[in-house]
Amino acid sequence: MTYLLALDQGTSSSRSIVFNAAGEVIAMAQKELTQIYPQPGWVEHDPLEIWRTQLATARDALAQAGITAAQVNAIGITNQRETTVVWNRKTGLPIHHAIVWQDRRAEPTCAQLRERGLADVIQRKTGLLVDAYFSSTKLKWLLDNVPLARQQAANGELAFGTVDSWLLWQLTGGAVHATDVSNASRTMLFNVHTNQWDAELLSALDIPANMLPAVKPSSAHFGELLPDLLGHAIPIGGVAGDQQSALFGQACFKAGMVKNTYGTGCFMLMHTGGKFQTSTNGLITTSAAQASVQPEFAMEGSVFVGGAVVQWLRDGLHAIQGSGEVQALAQSVPDSGGVMMVPAFTGLGAPYWKPEARGTITGLTRGSTVAHIARAALESIAYQSAALLLAMGRDAVAAGGAAVAELRVDGGACVNDLLMQFQADLLGIPVVRPAITETTALGAAYLAGLSTGVYKSTDELSHLWRAERRFVPTLDRARAKELMERWEHAVRQACSP
Repeated sequence: MTYLLALDQGTSSSRSIVFNAAGEVIAMAQKELTQIYPQPGWVEHDPLEIWRTQLATARDALAQAGITAAQVNAIGITNQRETTVVWNRKTGLPIHHAIVWQDRRAEPTCAQLRERGLADVIQRKTGLLVDAYFSSTKLKWLLDNVPLARQQAANGELAFGTVDSWLLWQLTGGAVHATDVSNASRTMLFNVHTNQWDAELLSALDIPANMLPAVKPSSAHFGELLPDLLGHAIPIGGVAGDQQSALFGQACFKAGMVKNTYGTGCFMLMHTGGKFQTSTNGLITTSAAQASVQPEFAMEGSVFVGGAVVQWLRDGLHAIQGSGEVQALAQSVPDSGGVMMVPAFTGLGAPYWKPEARGTITGLTRGSTVAHIARAALESIAYQSAALLLAMGRDAVAAGGAAVAELRVDGGACVNDLLMQFQADLLGIPVVRPAITETTALGAAYLAGLSTGVYKSTDELSHLWRAERRFVPTLDRARAKELMERWEHAVRQACSP
């Protein structure tokens, strides 16, 4: 049997999944990750906890599968993107907590970049809009605020990386300081046309080049696992940021194919092939996971609070005991009763880019219940995703492409039938859930399998993809348009001072 081990380090947990060559899940292990909130708008993780939980789940997954590390052909890594780690090269210890992608502390730096007229240059080179979401301004904050960090960086003592680089360093015992193009493209320091770190952008943010990892294609040899960690050396053959990995795992290899991941946030990507396309509708351009040195691109829209709104219902509002209860509560009422919720807990991402927005619940009446709020919360995930796809469709048509034919979905919340049906109704196109919904980890496994010869080509991977259910739209298009207009009105209210 052929086995591939995917390390899936996410925002809320670390997971490891063992796949067979058919892409089927053999075993899975997961451990929750502590969320650290030092002050409003700040989000951190402990990098050492990230490493401990990731290693523990890898051991657990192998044990559950009843196999040894010697039976694993390759390891693939996929990770929460933009989250920023800086560590000492000699000790291997982080100099500060990791600053998570959701963190907004670097917004003042972003404002300065815009004031300096650098927004157009940054978008042209990186495909990104200037926002605190991306890694470079988080890195600058660490250098400016951690005692002695600038001096140590100047001396070549510090290493920067996104979570994939941090894990690679640990997995190889410090032998490898590297990343892949998909993660590098999320830093706001990487020229996606040349696939190289950009000297002008490094200079603009005063970041020493000696801190940066080497950049490789997403499917490549990234080194070997230290034998004593799992009992045997295993080649590390694939690395990709979680959303590009999910696009790959969904077999969206051709221009015009779209996937949406419903996780802590929601992340929609449309493959654009080798074409770099700048959005005029609030989206960003990013590097897709690449099996070769040839650049490939995707349009992307990110929703900051997706499935996290269900966690808020559980932990903040105490409306439910467990996340699995939300569908039943929401279905206990026929609709939201006019209640609209905009979960802008950390501002609004694409296509709005309103960091000042805050969460709102509107349309409350004396007859409103917690069930109406739960339904509005669930529907907010679909509304935000619909706004993304509509923006993406406008960009695609403007560039001479075809309208989007279907939306492939994955992530934890895609198991919610009520949400998926409402998503199809809003969009007016089929929403397709695959037989294997662990597409983020699957993408990493596929990338690792490609580089080690388990798979010959992406065509072979396309044939492995299977649909589990298609949600076909049933809502009148005029009614769907009316609902989207109500949503946009609620967004404007969330952005009002």
